[in-house]
Amino acid sequence: MANITKKVSWSSRTDESGAAGEDTPLLNGSEPPRRSRQDSLRARPKEIPHNEKLLSLKYESLDYDNIENQLFLEEERRMGHMNFRCLEISRWVICGLIGFFTGLVACCIDIVVEILAGYKYKEVKENIEKFTEAGGLSISLLLWAVLNSAFVMVGSIIVAFFEPVAAGSGIPQIKCYLNGIKIPRVVRLKTLLVKVFGVICSVAGGLAVGKEGPMIHSGAVIAAGVSQGRSTSLKRDFKIFEYFRRDTEKRDFVSAGAAAGVSAAFGAPVGGVLFSLEEGASFWNQMLTWRIFFASMISTFTLNFFLSVHHNTPGELSSPGLINFGRFDSETMTYNLYEVPLFIAMGAIGGLLGALFNFLNYWLTIFRIRYVHRPCLQVMEAMLVAAVTAMVSFTMMYFSNDCQPLDSNSSEDYPLQLFCADGEYNSMATVFFNTPEKSVRSLFHNQPGTSSPLTLGLFTLTYFFLACWTYGLAVSAGVFIPSLLIGAAWGRLCGILLASITHSSDSMWADPGKYALIGAAAQLGGIVRMTISLTVIMMEATGNVTYGFPIMLVLITAKIVGDYFVEGLYDIHIKLQSVPFLHWEAPATSHWLTAREVMSSPVTCLNRIEKVGTIVDILSNTSTCHNGFPVVVQVANSDEPAKLCGLILRSQLIVLLKHKVFVELARSRLTMRKLQLKDFRDAYPRFPPIQSIHVSQDERECMMDLTEFMNPTPYTVPEETSLPRVFKLFRALGLRHLVVVNDENKVIGLVTRKDLARYHMGKHGLEELQLAQT
Repeated sequence: MANITKKVSWSSRTDESGAAGEDTPLLNGSEPPRRSRQDSLRARPKEIPHNEKLLSLKYESLDYDNIENQLFLEEERRMGHMNFRCLEISRWVICGLIGFFTGLVACCIDIVVEILAGYKYKEVKENIEKFTEAGGLSISLLLWAVLNSAFVMVGSIIVAFFEPVAAGSGIPQIKCYLNGIKIPRVVRLKTLLVKVFGVICSVAGGLAVGKEGPMIHSGAVIAAGVSQGRSTSLKRDFKIFEYFRRDTEKRDFVSAGAAAGVSAAFGAPVGGVLFSLEEGASFWNQMLTWRIFFASMISTFTLNFFLSVHHNTPGELSSPGLINFGRFDSETMTYNLYEVPLFIAMGAIGGLLGALFNFLNYWLTIFRIRYVHRPCLQVMEAMLVAAVTAMVSFTMMYFSNDCQPLDSNSSEDYPLQLFCADGEYNSMATVFFNTPEKSVRSLFHNQPGTSSPLTLGLFTLTYFFLACWTYGLAVSAGVFIPSLLIGAAWGRLCGILLASITHSSDSMWADPGKYALIGAAAQLGGIVRMTISLTVIMMEATGNVTYGFPIMLVLITAKIVGDYFVEGLYDIHIKLQSVPFLHWEAPATSHWLTAREVMSSPVTCLNRIEKVGTIVDILSNTSTCHNGFPVVVQVANSDEPAKLCGLILRSQLIVLLKHKVFVELARSRLTMRKLQLKDFRDAYPRFPPIQSIHVSQDERECMMDLTEFMNPTPYTVPEETSLPRVFKLFRALGLRHLVVVNDENKVIGLVTRKDLARYHMGKHGLEELQLAQT
């Protein structure tokens, strides 16, 4: 394999080692390189070659395993029954706050989008009506394109230049975080602000996007901030919830935030819990389920309450989440046994179209990684897509002669007459000249005959490619609503065709709304491959339990058919960023591999009482950048494996060096304050780099006793353990390091996330990915 250079867009800001992401290509050194790394960095190529057979070393793991050292055990012993009760109450309070703030953010997004989109469509509508008779509709097109591009330009600039990790829906990043991967800057306050502002601009700018996906990321960021009782960005510490300042606790609250985001977006508290379980959380327990459900419930309530106040109906809590699918009448929305094969066929169509969408978006994303990697190019591409979207929409409306009578029962917000007769409106404008959410509702509930098959067919075709092009731009945007809109359009088309084929006046065939619902579920299921949670979300959002079975049927069919061709959209984007993601199970046919073959060795070990200079040198070594160090019993010959007695992390050593916890100083200053867990929690999560800690030459000669701070009982495996057993232990317990020992309990290797993630099933059996140097 030739030299490969690749840029990872998720972390294209300055990373923790101080190297800027824009100047940090990833090199695969599987063959001796002909050019030095310095030459590669200096060249700054216009094209960045990409190969997905790489695994990035840029991403660190999170510590989901509690460090049970002496400090931790002493604190647990001091805490009484009431302390633990108070902690449990604090967890419920935090979940309530997460739900409240997530609902509040969702409410702000909804109101601002409604105002901006209303202003834009009102201006363009007046302009179109003015120039339809007088001529010069090109001016209206120009106005629409300029307004779209202006909104999208603002949204894209703040994402591309200020916080690239806020691009997209954020679901792949949160999925990675809950899997145990530290994605840089993913749960920062700045990310939340850019996300919220960016999604408002994207939706108001008329892109083929939804505001529901980013709500999941927003909820997760809110959860990460609230649960820590401080803001590291604002440098404000409220001195509350200090016990929860560790990855294990933070992970559970982020799960609750993701669920609260779904709940606010769709008005689906149960769907939110199931989404967090199915798509997000890698670790789960019963108490967590209750707390997450509570957060979801509070989120929906908060959103409904504030929206009712905004709509001058305070106290009316019947409206659902950000998206209002409208209520389906259970009495008229019936189905029979002979329709079940039709639903399965629609599920298969959804799976095929979803696979095509993912396949096209996969190659488009590779093109973006190679060529559109500079922020200015990303902004220009987003503006181009906005202008093209307006142009395509206008052209479709201009040439459409599908006119429908405008009566008092019509639910159109911005009916456009264009070249239709008086008292009629252009049907194509119903779906194009509106926000995607309102277009979905129109397709679900409009009376039969409000759209011609040609209109729906053309709309499906154009919107499919527009949505595919839009997902992956440097804007905050979700794929839920565009997927539902595409599916609702071709689903309604199926319903109209069925009615025309059978020539039946029976309402069973005559109502295309139910086929729009089934098509929407099939399309979304075919793209994102969710089953259980999506069924419940659709049922809660539409208020229709009757169609639970058909929705389950089409989602399962769409997943089976789609998975045959290509992975789900989120999994594709995770893989394209070379993230060391661990799936539920180890790859099949990997039983013949053992811990000895997958482990990293030789291991950098520390003695129980170690010289400070040695520790500083190890931590300063940029070629290794290890984060976990086995602590061993001191031996005379350093080349021989030594007996394991514990494990200590880089972050702990940095705190110890910062506070100068040296043996000699402890003897000379008897009154010196003993280090506590609070000192480690105060430094979490942004531990200072080793370069910022000054250690004098005299201090380098001091000794440091690690006994009190190391984890004396780290998880270990014998060297003959099979890969699936190692994988199961590592994945189930959320480990960061797994020590490999021989028969005498001597350290011979260390298994980390990247050692396990590099094995996966390819087309030709078990494949090993190359590790890419940052």
